[in-house]
Formats: sequence, C-alpha cells, structure tokens
Amino acid sequence: MWYFLIGLAILIAGYYTYGRLIEKILAPDDRETPAVRLHDGVDFVVLPQWKNMLIQLLNIAGIGPVIGVILGIRFGVIVFLFIPIGNIIGGAVHDFMSGMMSLRNDGANLPELVRRYLGRRAYYAFNVFMCIVLLLVVAVFINVPAKLIDGLFDGHQIFLLAVVLVFVYYIVATLFPVDKIIGRFYPLFGGLLLLGTLAVFGKLVYDLCGDPSILTESAAFRLGKLDQPILPMLFVTIACGILSGFHATQSPIIARTMRSEREARANFYGMMVVEGLIAMVWAAAALVVYNADPLLLGQNPNTVLIKITEHFLGNYVGVVTLVSVIVLAVTSGDTAMRSLRLSLAESLKVSQTAISKRLLLCVPLILLVSLLLWWSNQDADSFGILWNYFAWGNQVLAAVTLTAATVYLVRAGKPFIVTLVPGVFMSFIVWCFILWTSREHRGPAGLGLPLDIAQALALILAVGTFGHLLSRELRGLNRADANNENPADNAAATKEK
Repeated sequence: MWYFLIGLAILIAGYYTYGRLIEKILAPDDRETPAVRLHDGVDFVVLPQWKNMLIQLLNIAGIGPVIGVILGIRFGVIVFLFIPIGNIIGGAVHDFMSGMMSLRNDGANLPELVRRYLGRRAYYAFNVFMCIVLLLVVAVFINVPAKLIDGLFDGHQIFLLAVVLVFVYYIVATLFPVDKIIGRFYPLFGGLLLLGTLAVFGKLVYDLCGDPSILTESAAFRLGKLDQPILPMLFVTIACGILSGFHATQSPIIARTMRSEREARANFYGMMVVEGLIAMVWAAAALVVYNADPLLLGQNPNTVLIKITEHFLGNYVGVVTLVSVIVLAVTSGDTAMRSLRLSLAESLKVSQTAISKRLLLCVPLILLVSLLLWWSNQDADSFGILWNYFAWGNQVLAAVTLTAATVYLVRAGKPFIVTLVPGVFMSFIVWCFILWTSREHRGPAGLGLPLDIAQALALILAVGTFGHLLSRELRGLNRADANNENPADNAAATKEK
C-alpha cells in the first residue's frame, strides 16, 4: 500500500515542483501562437483551455494507462514507483518539450521538428518510420475497442460491425475541422473517462481502509510474476503513464489550438501527470484482482479488465467504466489518423483548407489501415506481433523526440540535462529491446543476445549517440562565438543543411 500512496504523492508534488522548473527553462510568454497567427478554420483554431486539456488527455491516454499497466503490474509493486518517477522526469518533460517546440515552430508536426533539429537525413528516415508506427496505432486502436464492444454484447458476434463503426468514426474525425468533431465530443468522452476512473479509485480507497494488504504481493502473485527483465521490458510494456513517444505526435494538434503559450504547463506537463494518476489507479486495481485470483495472471488483459470492473463496481456500473476504457482507445486512434494526415500534408506541402485535399490524403491511409486490420485479425499471433512492434516503435519515437529536444535546448543555451538524461535512458531501452528480444523471449524478431551483453551494448550505443550529437552541436556554437555570430542565426543555418 505504501508504494501506491508514495507514488501518488510523487506525481502530485512533481507537477508543482519539477513541472515549474521545466516551465521556467522554456519560459512560455505572450508571443502570438500558431492558432492565432495561422488560423485556417480547420486545424489552426483557437479553443478554450479546458477543451485543449481534455483533448490532450484523451489523445495521449489511449489504452496504455489501462491495458499497459494491467500487463505491467505483473512485474510487481515496484511499478508504483517506476510510473511516477518516470512520468515526472521523463514522460511529462517529453510531452512539454514536444508541445513547446511545436508552438514555437508554427505548429510543426514531429517529422518537421526532426528535420529542423536533427537534419534532413534523419528526417527522411524518421518520417517513413513514424507513418508506419501511426498506421500500427490506428489498427491497434480499432481492434482493441472493437473487441471490448464485442465483449459488452457477449454472444452476439458484433466484432466486425464494431470495427466498421469505429473506423468510420476515425475517418470522419480526421476529415472534419478540429472544433466540429473532436472539440465537440471530447468533453463528453473526457467526462466518461474521469467518471470511470474515479469510480474505480473510490471503491479501491474504500477497500484499502478495510484491508491494506490488498495492495501487497500475495504468495500466489509472486509465483506468477513476470520473469522478464525490468530493463528493457517494463518500459516497453508500460509506455503511457511513464513515457510514450506517441504523445509527441499528438502535442502538435493542440499546439495549433492554444490561445497562449502560458497554457502549456497545464496542457502538456499536467495532462501527462493526470495520465500517470490514471495508470496508478488501474495498476492498483489489477493487483487487487490478481491477488484475489492469481489464475488471471495468464489471461488476456481484456479479460482481466472486465474482471476488474466486475470486482470493483458490479455489472451495471462496471459497464460504464468499461465504456470509458473504450473511449480511451477511440480518442487516441482518431487523432493518430489525424496526425498522419497532418504530417503527410506538411511533408508534401498540401494545403488542408479544402476538404477535397484532406480526402485525397485520407484515401490511401484508409486502404493501408484496412489491409493491416485484415492481416492482424487472421489469428491471435498476428495481433500479438502487431502489438509488439507498435510498443517498440512507440519508444523509438520517444528517444528521437528527446534527442531533438536536447538539440533545441543546446542551441537555445538552456539547461539540456533535463532532456539528455531521459533521452539517453530511452535510447538504451530501444537498443536493449531489439538486441535482447527474440521469439524465444516471447517477443518480436530481434537479435536474441544474452541480456548482460545486450544491456552493455545498448548503453554504449545510447551514450555514444548522444555524446556525438552534443559534441557536434557544442562545436557549432563555439564556432559561432569565435566568429561573433548569433547562435540563433547559426542554428537556423544548420537546420537548413
């Protein structure tokens, strides 16, 4: 129980302490935002802050802080500390940096930010990679809510109908102006999400008062714990709640709808902290259910989710909570597809004011997602492969985002240690995962090296990459100083190379 309570305290205190420190480094001010300066009535639209906060929360949350932690808590109660610490110094910093960089670069999407701070060669490779990852996100976030909807109507076999309905909604939300669908329906969706999570939290607190031991590891639970290494597997299994690269693809959406930079800490850093709180609640609920029935440790997380809602809230209120989880998946899938459209439009320099041009970019996306959905539903193994590569690709996005953020801070002459440390760590996780994982390790295809060798090589690669990057940037700034040049002008020249 104490791990859980300490974790909650770290998250809340971290927002008001470390969050203020990060805000002070970036120094949001009163400059004109892209939503005001570039207003187009489609993607650049000023929305109230409360709507932006809900949109950001629903965009980034996905099913990670629910399904991810239902899987991740099987590493043990140490997860209650990894979530808040990783969130405060890693995930929330990542989200705040990606949002602020977009705000100060005309609402640029992640590939364009990579071009400006890491160069054209990195941009071309990353742009293709990110589009593939987002296609996986859309496919995953159609499959999962469709399966949960099918579970609500047990025995009626409506999975295919649910897939079609969810996909059609994604297409509509991608094509329409941000204030017509997302801005209008997200307040309702946000209410469902918060209602479901608060219902579970309230019952959890009530049960804890009667029996604090429900949040300790039972003997049966310890026997069924995951035997996979925490480094790297915990940080791939639990992304949302700790640190997720997918968030950097979503932050530009509200960077284009904010009236003032001064809203940034609440919108970006704050909503990541709220996601961490959601993850803590669902991790605790999963631990209680696993302790009560250790056989569930080997079950599909969707099955465990249903058991959690039944255990804490009964059948009727549990359905409301389950609907809130479906909302989590749907509200990340639709904006993942929207982000794909925005990134492609930015890369191809296609104006998005006319709906015909938006539709032109969406048609090939619809075809590609349809193929992925067909393939991933051939059998259970296909979806498992899809999920594993999505999880790893998601953390590659995080490592690249933090790399670009580190360059941004170096060029601005600001303390870059705040992004350097989580950036090196996530690069280590990405390298370690692909070096160690294999079919024998119940993961996707990797090199399958022994764990100690994989970890050592991953550390060398991560530190070496960032060391080379910092050396290059600092040499560029020193040359600018020697020639009495403005470092900002030098940085602008560098990004055009």
